[in-house]
Amino acid sequence: MIHNYVIISIAVLLSVMILVMIGQKLKVAYPIFLVIAGLLISLIPGMPHIEIEPDLVFLIFLPPILFEAAWFTSWQDFHKWRKQIFSMAFGLVFLTSVVVAYLSSSIIPGLTVAMGFLLGGVNSPPDAVAATSVLKHMKIPKKITSILEGESLINDASSLIVFKFALAAVISGQFIWRDAIQDFFMMAVGGVAVGVAAGLLFGALLRIIPSNSNIDTVITLIVPYIMYVGAEHFHFSGVLAVVAGGLLMSYNSHCYLSHTSRIQSGNVWSVLIFVMNTIIFILIGLELPVVVAAMKEYTISEGIFYSVVIGGAIILTRILYSYAVMYFPRLCSKELRLKVPKPDWREPFIISFAAMRGVVSLAAALSIPAFLPNGEAFPHRNIILFVTFVIILITLVGQGLLLTPILKWLKIDDAGSELPEEKQEVILMRKLKETALHKMENDFSELAEKNTLVRHQKHKLETEMMLMADKAQCMASTGDYVNAINENKDVLRQIIQAQRNELHRMKREKIFDDHVMRTIEMQLDFDEAKITGFSHS
Repeated sequence: MIHNYVIISIAVLLSVMILVMIGQKLKVAYPIFLVIAGLLISLIPGMPHIEIEPDLVFLIFLPPILFEAAWFTSWQDFHKWRKQIFSMAFGLVFLTSVVVAYLSSSIIPGLTVAMGFLLGGVNSPPDAVAATSVLKHMKIPKKITSILEGESLINDASSLIVFKFALAAVISGQFIWRDAIQDFFMMAVGGVAVGVAAGLLFGALLRIIPSNSNIDTVITLIVPYIMYVGAEHFHFSGVLAVVAGGLLMSYNSHCYLSHTSRIQSGNVWSVLIFVMNTIIFILIGLELPVVVAAMKEYTISEGIFYSVVIGGAIILTRILYSYAVMYFPRLCSKELRLKVPKPDWREPFIISFAAMRGVVSLAAALSIPAFLPNGEAFPHRNIILFVTFVIILITLVGQGLLLTPILKWLKIDDAGSELPEEKQEVILMRKLKETALHKMENDFSELAEKNTLVRHQKHKLETEMMLMADKAQCMASTGDYVNAINENKDVLRQIIQAQRNELHRMKREKIFDDHVMRTIEMQLDFDEAKITGFSHS
């Protein structure tokens, strides 16, 4: 039995990787391509029904995905756009839930407002996985990406809180606003407190107790689960616990992670999250037969009609809210109009259109119990599940595929950025080289006179400082600096490839030890990575 499961797991992973490669060849973001592929595979006659287990998503997949997203979130950008991020993550989620609640209860026969809030809580948050996976393949201004990623980190918490309160209202038949607001703040503040406490605790543990890169990597894999389970145990928000803890540990990682731990854990996390994401998106597509089979009280055409109307309302609400958040404060404040430049009208539209629903919405819908405590079937569970599934398809596949041509049509760029990334890199590296040379001249000048190796390091730093100065001059004088950089990278890549070919030739001669050859080959890999950057997509 175990042997069969292992073979099936390997076959599924291999199939998913092949699908991802096909998606890359077709230049379609892998989340979109995998959902479409899953849909098509689910239509094959005789294909077994695969149902997503909600607890599996919330406990196994969600903590590491949120932790990784929080770890690589820019603290600076998050703080800079915090007002818009929190406004979208909380204000928009609640507004969307209200709109969906009253709209769905008015068009779907028999659906109460409480059930409408249940549907709203499920479908109000854009998905963190979908946002980061799809957007990183597109040329979107940094501000927009930062707002979308920051929002998608937090809005799962607010939407799941709405979902829990709505579910309790449906089951108990009563809803008290004062208690709900009080519980909301308790869940939010408690979740953040648990995450911060766990982040400080494990940061201190890694700093005080001697470890190595293997131990450090395993601990970073365990921490998000401890944060999530710990917060949920006390009925706090596990999502906010993981996000708060991830942001804190990332900010202080230089205090307790060595360079080898950062490199190794970064690579392990990259592979792990990639595999998790691919499995999640293929499962969404494979869920089609399960969702359709549950449609007993309504026809498919009725379900599609409700889904399109509600999905359209969600998209429209987000567009109107995004423009209101950007322009309303300017209308109310003359001082703001004088100090702050007029915003670009295209930014709110992209922020609205790039919001895609994903596995968290589907898992939340599937977690609605099939039966009430009295043994009766949960009312309208099937239509809530079907509408959620179709809205995911509309936003993830529909909007995801349209996003690239819309970006080309709008012709939006990063003109508002203070400094191009290439220029920032040159400035930072030059300052670091200045610091290194200053340290060398002040502390090791006498040693450099005696030690040939130290003297060589000093000459190397001086040469690199000259190179930094040449780069800065090239950046100022060259019309197309990016073109010049790319040409230089191409030359360096070809040189490294020539060295690698020579290394492989010497390997065949069997003169040098394999261990030494692998060490040199790894050094060449790092040299190439410095040029091209570490890419795991």
